[in-house]
Amino acid sequence: MPAQRTTITPTMKTDSTEATEFTGLYRILAWLSPGFPIGSFGYSHGLEAAAESGAVHDCASLQHWISAVVTLGTGRIDADTLRDAHRAAAADDIEALAAANRRGLAFRATAETALETTAQGAAFLATCRTVSLGEAGEGVCHAAAVGAATARADVSLRSALTGYLQAMAANLVSAGLRLGIIGQTDGQRIIAALEPVIAVAAASALIRDPSSFGSATIAVDLASMAHETQYSRLFRS
Repeated sequence: MPAQRTTITPTMKTDSTEATEFTGLYRILAWLSPGFPIGSFGYSHGLEAAAESGAVHDCASLQHWISAVVTLGTGRIDADTLRDAHRAAAADDIEALAAANRRGLAFRATAETALETTAQGAAFLATCRTVSLGEAGEGVCHAAAVGAATARADVSLRSALTGYLQAMAANLVSAGLRLGIIGQTDGQRIIAALEPVIAVAAASALIRDPSSFGSATIAVDLASMAHETQYSRLFRS
């Protein structure tokens, strides 16, 4: 007898639901793409100084560096900032949104990492014109701006966190390429290897207590400080 064929019928969604999901996905892909004009290509997050000193010199050391940034350094701070801003914007809580922005700005170890987030945050807002962060006179934290914008666009918090951290990692891989640390194939190997790292980092941010805010990447911070006085450099940080 011929084998019985099992037919699986997919669950149909309403047109409005599909349209909302498509719009949110499309926007986050655009906002976090290298082509979005926030100048992310101009920052190496201290990587240039680490390459100059030899601390980062090959595929393995670059992957380790990026993983540390994402899970223990600025990635951790930005993930928590984005999370709080996303939740505040979704609840229309302007005070909480402004508080998330202020904390995201305050926890920067060096002048150059502070410049990264404020310059990119201001450029992000100037481009998309969809977010209100209240009276943040000291500047706009990029992660807070992305968190608020993605909430308003109905992008899920998990998707926003994953997209943001992947874009951070990809930008550091790109910096490594331009510094001559790796080639394009190794760059893709690093991106692939970091997939589970980013997945765990995003999932951890969803459940982490707000009181655990902070980072612990002293080597990255020291490299960023050294970069401020580096004689010859390609990047702003």
